[in-house]
Amino acid sequence: MRSLADLTTMHVGGTPRSLTVATDESEIIAAIQDAGPDVLILGGGSNLVVSDNFSGDVIKIESTGFENDESACAGAWVTVAAGHNWDDFVSQAVANGWVGIEALSGIPGTVGATPIQNVGAYGQQVSETIAQVRAWNRKTNAIDTLFAADCEFGYRTSIFKKNPDTWVILSVTFQLPLGDMSSPISYNELASKLGAQLDSRVSASEVRKAVLELRTAKGMVLDPTDHDTWSVGSFFINPRVQKAPQGAPAWEEADGSFKVSAAWLIEESGFRKGFTVNGRAALSSKHTLAVTNRGDATSDDIFNLGLQIRDGVLTKFGIDLKPEPRFVGFDF
Repeated sequence: MRSLADLTTMHVGGTPRSLTVATDESEIIAAIQDAGPDVLILGGGSNLVVSDNFSGDVIKIESTGFENDESACAGAWVTVAAGHNWDDFVSQAVANGWVGIEALSGIPGTVGATPIQNVGAYGQQVSETIAQVRAWNRKTNAIDTLFAADCEFGYRTSIFKKNPDTWVILSVTFQLPLGDMSSPISYNELASKLGAQLDSRVSASEVRKAVLELRTAKGMVLDPTDHDTWSVGSFFINPRVQKAPQGAPAWEEADGSFKVSAAWLIEESGFRKGFTVNGRAALSSKHTLAVTNRGDATSDDIFNLGLQIRDGVLTKFGIDLKPEPRFVGFDF
């Protein structure tokens, strides 16, 4: 039996009691109906920190493929299986002239995981292009179709994240405009990389190339030979505060609060790139927002380093950082 360390990008986690691989919608539903309430639903394993003591049941979703209903007026209406690799879909979208997710290139994991976190990067969020989500309701034993307005999308959250025991996502439908030019560039770092003005459009393929280069430089594109990528990507969410600390990169929200750079808070609290206590778990040498496994870290090593950073920021700034990944077997 394969351990969760082999099935997650953080490379920690115990050996499940059972592992069921579901390759299509009917297999997913059947597996869920046969499983107990505590079964772990696993996609790409890129947003999980699993305890080494875990010994429960696992369903791994590996459904793939997509269908497109394309018309000149509505754009591409693409329904993608939950287990389909996210970056493979982004690559296909760019190649097909489907616009709106090119800045989300290089993000690990599956398509079905993206609505849960409302995945976003470099000025784009999946909620901007999701039309509907098809999901199995574990409480009613029926398939629900949730339109975007029903999904309660917010910054790194959704109705699926708020109710983790209710739905298992089966497929996601995206409505994507047609064209070769990207959505308007709205992120300063990406605009600078492209040599473009904010709100301008450039080739979508150029945006994908630039984003992949930016993410690779930060250790945010998976590479089994690079321990900086043995992570869950951003370990903490950028916090929202009523008053930003002096000097902190911050963005004013519609309600008057400010979203503050978690990476800046971490660095200013004394945790620099590569920070480590025992050499097994460390902040990435490329980006302070990523807690990484240097090759032989335990789940406790990862957990304790995350706690130390959270507590350090709380002591320094009075800001309680919230983790982005899901913890299994821990209460972070």
